[in-house]
Amino acid sequence: MTKNKWLFLWIPALVVVVIWSVPVVWALIASLRPPMEAFTRGQVWFGSALSLANYKRALSLAPFGLYFRNTVLMVLMVLVVQLLFSSLAAFGFAFYKFKGDRILFVLILTQMMIPTVALLVPNFQTIRVLGLYDSLGAMAVPFWGSAFGTFLLRQTFLGIPKDYGDAALVDGCHWYQILWHVYLPMAKSSLVAFSISTINWHWNDLLWPMIITQSDKSRPLTAGLVRFTQLGEVGAQWGLMSAATLIVALPLLVLFFIFQKRFMEGYMNSGIK
Repeated sequence: MTKNKWLFLWIPALVVVVIWSVPVVWALIASLRPPMEAFTRGQVWFGSALSLANYKRALSLAPFGLYFRNTVLMVLMVLVVQLLFSSLAAFGFAFYKFKGDRILFVLILTQMMIPTVALLVPNFQTIRVLGLYDSLGAMAVPFWGSAFGTFLLRQTFLGIPKDYGDAALVDGCHWYQILWHVYLPMAKSSLVAFSISTINWHWNDLLWPMIITQSDKSRPLTAGLVRFTQLGEVGAQWGLMSAATLIVALPLLVLFFIFQKRFMEGYMNSGIK
């Protein structure tokens, strides 16, 4: 690679990294500054010392442990059902022909074209009819069907040589044994990529939890963070708000760094590049 080509690729990547990382680094430094320095030292980057006082204060003012539990349970309720339904639907669309399969697949894909905000009112009315308002189920049930997951896994299954399935069929395997023992293990990277995308989307979702929850018993981290910023004691304490924000984001960042390799492999193997 020539020097000019290297610079052409490296500089845009560096610009993207700087744009993304500056606010995060600022929030991290602000959260570690002693609380009183937010008022005495102005908008300087570094304080006189590092302190975890903002984190301890944030955890004492709001039940972040309860919000974390609610978020984990809600994400698991969505993820497990989406993986099950998406895998079964993708396998069917990839290898079986039935009357109306193309029309049904197109109808499923149209879900990806409809803005989420357009479905808020119908979903809200459905949740009220089901009696799930202000519960963990209210945050999970409307998202059990995933058009993106069905599409992603279908593309992955089509990329796996059909001979593997035929060999298993000759050995007497049923269709669900072929799916479980042959195709799902070979689609592991796509399953991980889809799982991380699903976790990321629902972990950071704010609009729907703000609409469908009204108490701490079901409130997830994002809605809890909004509630936290409205406390009179928080006000304009940037260090305290930064600490609370990083408490909410840290688990997701750790998860991504652990599975980043699988995440990228999954999209490459699916043919979505």
